[in-house]
Amino acid sequence: MFSERLQILVSKEQRRRLEEAARLRNASVASVIRDAVDAELGRGSRQDRLGAIAAITAMRGAPFLSPQELERAIEESHGEEIERGLPERPSA
Repeated sequence: MFSERLQILVSKEQRRRLEEAARLRNASVASVIRDAVDAELGRGSRQDRLGAIAAITAMRGAPFLSPQELERAIEESHGEEIERGLPERPSA
């Protein structure tokens, strides 16, 4: 749970963008700001990230796809979306 309070000043335009993002996500402005902080500054310590990598590396028995297989599966799902009439995703 959150225990630290932070007060910031933003411009009217920044507030408008924050409120719009919150509305689109059906979330609070505070959660949009927390997500932006995490995206900009990262989450957790280096030790936490290394621990997560070790845990993932130690996993056994799950059906993992190679990068090539994963890319092919993603491309196939995009084709299925188009066939069903869903909008195409923007190109990266």
